[in-house]
Amino acid sequence: MNTTTNITDADIWATLESVKDPEIPVLSVVDMGIITAVSHEGGDTATVTMTPTFVGCPAIHTMKKDIHDAVAAMGFSSVEVIVDMDTAWTSDRMKPEAKAKLEKFGIAPPPVSDGELTAEMLDRVRCPHCGSTDTTLRSTFGSTLCRAIRFCFSCKQGFEQFKPL
Repeated sequence: MNTTTNITDADIWATLESVKDPEIPVLSVVDMGIITAVSHEGGDTATVTMTPTFVGCPAIHTMKKDIHDAVAAMGFSSVEVIVDMDTAWTSDRMKPEAKAKLEKFGIAPPPVSDGELTAEMLDRVRCPHCGSTDTTLRSTFGSTLCRAIRFCFSCKQGFEQFKPL
């Protein structure tokens, strides 16, 4: 008997909310906007399409496996996770709730850019520790490709910023 007959695409999306980004464990792959499509035709096969934040992201294989395992645990006998390198991921794909979670975690979230970044957006980064925008870029290279290192002159704390893309 097919145990996935009553599973909807919405159920798959809900399951993917539990799959965490391995580099930012407070965010799910859905929060990050990495998941671009889910489908199943009422059978035992599910397909999930993901767009990584960077083509060279070292977490792609881990995310792909975690996505596969979470959807397979729903009862699907076949799960295909497609990595879409043709669709460009941007930080505007992140949910507003994800940006709030980032800040609470101590990482300055990227600004909403609607595709156009200004010098002011890049310079006026709010410190996740004290809220000041009296900050400066210390290094464009953080602990991952998608982060930069900044310093806050108000609270004298260093912090990471998720780069706007």
